[in-house]
Amino acid sequence: MTRINTNVSSYTAQKTLAQSNVQLQQALTRLSTGLRINSGKDDPAGLIAAEALRSDIVSTQKAISNGVRANQMIATADSALGQVSSLLQDIRSLIVEAANKGAMSPDQIAANQLQIDASLAALNRVAQTTTFQGKRLLDGSLDFIRTDVSGMSTVRDLQIDAANLGSTGRLAVNVDITTAATQAVITNTGFTAGTQAYATLSFAPGTTVTTNAGGVFDIISTSLTSGSGVQVQMVQDNANAGTVAYNGSNLLTIYYADDGSTTVADIVDYINNTSSINQYFRAVLVTAGSVNGGADRTTAAASLTVRAAAAYAGAEWNDVAVEVGVGDVGGATPSVAWDSTNRVLRITIDDNETTTLADLLTAIQTKQIDGVTPFSASTSSTPGNSRARLYGGAGADIDAAGNTGNTGGNTLYDDLVIQLAGRDGAQVFTFQAGATINSIVSAINGQTDSTGLVATMAVASGNATLSIKSTDYGSEAFAAADIISEGVNGRFADLLSARRATGTDIVASVNGMLANGRGNTLSLNTAMLSMTATVDDGSSTDFSFVITGGGAIFQLGPDVVSAQQSRIGIPSVNTAKLGGRYGRLYQLASGEAASLENDPTTAMRIVDEVLTKVNTLRGRLGAFQKTTVETNNKTLTDTVENLVSAESLIRDADFASETAALVRAQILVQSGTAVLAIANRNPEAVLALLR
Repeated sequence: MTRINTNVSSYTAQKTLAQSNVQLQQALTRLSTGLRINSGKDDPAGLIAAEALRSDIVSTQKAISNGVRANQMIATADSALGQVSSLLQDIRSLIVEAANKGAMSPDQIAANQLQIDASLAALNRVAQTTTFQGKRLLDGSLDFIRTDVSGMSTVRDLQIDAANLGSTGRLAVNVDITTAATQAVITNTGFTAGTQAYATLSFAPGTTVTTNAGGVFDIISTSLTSGSGVQVQMVQDNANAGTVAYNGSNLLTIYYADDGSTTVADIVDYINNTSSINQYFRAVLVTAGSVNGGADRTTAAASLTVRAAAAYAGAEWNDVAVEVGVGDVGGATPSVAWDSTNRVLRITIDDNETTTLADLLTAIQTKQIDGVTPFSASTSSTPGNSRARLYGGAGADIDAAGNTGNTGGNTLYDDLVIQLAGRDGAQVFTFQAGATINSIVSAINGQTDSTGLVATMAVASGNATLSIKSTDYGSEAFAAADIISEGVNGRFADLLSARRATGTDIVASVNGMLANGRGNTLSLNTAMLSMTATVDDGSSTDFSFVITGGGAIFQLGPDVVSAQQSRIGIPSVNTAKLGGRYGRLYQLASGEAASLENDPTTAMRIVDEVLTKVNTLRGRLGAFQKTTVETNNKTLTDTVENLVSAESLIRDADFASETAALVRAQILVQSGTAVLAIANRNPEAVLALLR
């Protein structure tokens, strides 16, 4: 059929040519941009996927950049901490050098102290000046902020290394200590039975003379060991009235006048001011009156025996010294004081008062120590007429002294040679038969710094127990006893509780999770919380606190959520903050408690503790760099590679395919154009019919 109004063939050719042009334009666009998807209509689902991938790529790349910056910041802190460690090593070497006091002059030691002071100032300067992009790193501003809730008085040291505070910005921490750390302990009961310890004080010999007229005076020897058994007689002799004669051994003669003109005061003055008499005796006026004869008297030495009361038998009162002194106690009743450090019972007599042996007896028997009265007392005298009054300034009463010695028992049955060993070393001790448990305790404690062991004793019902303990706590602490030799009568080896003992570590949980225990230190390392706490020795007190902020936050993932952040604490390295069990670093400065002049041993311990803390901090930051930041960056780099690859597959054009499509589209456009020209000429055939 031949039509001229409607050229269907032309329409068909036009449609096909238009489609070919679209295909040609699409191929040209993809080849010119390199992208398969240039607008949403190219691939709606693919566009959504590609844009999501692109968002992940950008965020992940920024997270990698954050990791690089975090790495640089930590490297800055580590470099400064390296200088801190170097300064601490210098301080330690100066302490060791200054301990050589036998070869170091005071000026040299003072010079070392000045160097230590300068190093401490340098440490404080490092703490204040170490910065990264304007942020101080070591002044404590990057440490965690906490609010104490309960039990924190028993926490000696607390370090929060890392914490995830979540969306609330706070983290409650509850520590439950189920078992306290213990020391290694060895006990022994191989000692003789306890008895009442006692000391005897012998006062100066003397007597009280009473005249027929009622005058009274005391004569006291100037020596504790002589002047006893001397007969004192009064003889009427007008020519020698008011004088006193001593034969140097056993007779003291007092001369008086028959008219009553000789007084007690005259006789006292003569005795005290005549060199031939006062080198042996002193006299004290008690009651004024005349001397007109009286009964003969014989000087005698009074003694006072101080005993541990019956309920306190045993070595606790061995080697207790009892001393008499003079002082203002405000009355006739003497004061009795117990010096527990030096184990001395000090009796003070007021020289302005009249103190009697009965007064002294009462004062001793009523003396309380820790709420109990541990002493009894009794008096006795040598044959003769002893006096009842005591004097601080006249005679030798204040020289009276005694020591309980080993009379309280609790001594070794036989000779003993023993080696004791702890974490700090071993020492050999040699004790003779009869050595008290007190002396053994003192000997062991005198070598504590060489062994790491400390000794204590306990006495119950007169039976003594020796305890040898490690100074440290935990499973690494030990106490070992090796009996090298013991006499045949000895019982020390048989009654030793163990030849070797170890302590136990603290057992605790933090927010329900079992913590690692080492001595008195517990630690936890989880994604939520990383912390270390050291409690008081042997403490079992639970404690709690709340972390309310602080710490250095590092964004290490593409999403801003707590799971993709790390928050670590960097404590201050200021000398007022650095320290531990033995004290703070600032105490090493001139005039402080641990200066070279005052206590170099403690200074060394403080420095060692601080070195450990600084090195641990460096190690922790290094571990964060290596295992968290660098590993995270490697992972994120791989992730970016995969994300880019995935996006490329979706968004990028395949040039081989697109080039083929371009050639095809070009051919189709050319052929379509030719066909359209032919189709447009078809109606011309109608003209042939009209001719």
